[in-house]
Amino acid sequence: MRKSSALRNKDIRQAEKAVNRRLIKKNLDLYLFLIPGILFIIVFRYMPMYGLTTSFQEYNIFSGILESPWVGFKNFNMLFTSRNFYSVLRNTLFISFGKILFTFPLSIFIAILINEIGRTFLKKTYQTVLYLPHFLSWVIVSGLVTAACSPSTGIINQVIVGLGGQPISFLMDNQWFRTVVIASEAWKEVGYSAIVFIAALTGINPELYEAAKVDGAGKLRQIIHITLPGMLSIILLMFILNLGNVLNANTEEILLMYNPTVYKSGDVLGTFIYRTGVSQMNYSYATAIGLFESLVGLLLVLTGNFTSKRTTGRSIW
Repeated sequence: MRKSSALRNKDIRQAEKAVNRRLIKKNLDLYLFLIPGILFIIVFRYMPMYGLTTSFQEYNIFSGILESPWVGFKNFNMLFTSRNFYSVLRNTLFISFGKILFTFPLSIFIAILINEIGRTFLKKTYQTVLYLPHFLSWVIVSGLVTAACSPSTGIINQVIVGLGGQPISFLMDNQWFRTVVIASEAWKEVGYSAIVFIAALTGINPELYEAAKVDGAGKLRQIIHITLPGMLSIILLMFILNLGNVLNANTEEILLMYNPTVYKSGDVLGTFIYRTGVSQMNYSYATAIGLFESLVGLLLVLTGNFTSKRTTGRSIW
């Protein structure tokens, strides 16, 4: 009995292999298109991982990775005992979660609003206008933000003074710097995120809305009971992916806008790596911080995916 079952399983596996070989042969041209992408991932994603070993070394650029002395967890011990580390970590988490809590729901809200526009021309126009800032580099955006927030000539302070208030140095005030960072991120990226959700909305069956109208459901009830459940899988996917970047906090943006007066509220892990690692040529220490950031991001993604699977039955994998 066991022997016949084993033979049957073997025949099934051989049949599956034969089917897979035929599929590969039939779609060989499509598989060839995968080669550049696979090579890119290997060269720029997997091969650099070897450099993570420097976080356990006293790396010297003249000795190289192979000949640099090993120091174990010395760099991580320096990191976790640094008096600035926990302040930097707090800033990173505050800014990152602030961006998620503000920009993520805003992207969904904008996507729903655009989807409700009846005229195709207007819908595409609003979609394009909101999407355009995504193509601007952070160098340009930081210049625009700096000009707009200038205490003397900035348009924001001109409005404040016009209303009878006092000018505010937004980029030199620890109470305002985080708000400026979160707001500029929202202005630049919320349109791009909305595009993803708009694409998800196109997959919802229009007959569901027609049935809801027949039952007397208004726009709000249609959004609550049809639109949001129809977007749930994409919302969960984007949210889990955003969790993986929590310790990133968009270093480029902050590095271009912050200054020593706002280190207390604006110094994040990425800028901390740049100042204490790269600028001081302490590459092993910088790598240790980067490895810590990556491990925490991985843990958050795994936790978010597990929680989503247990609570909603949906997950990335």
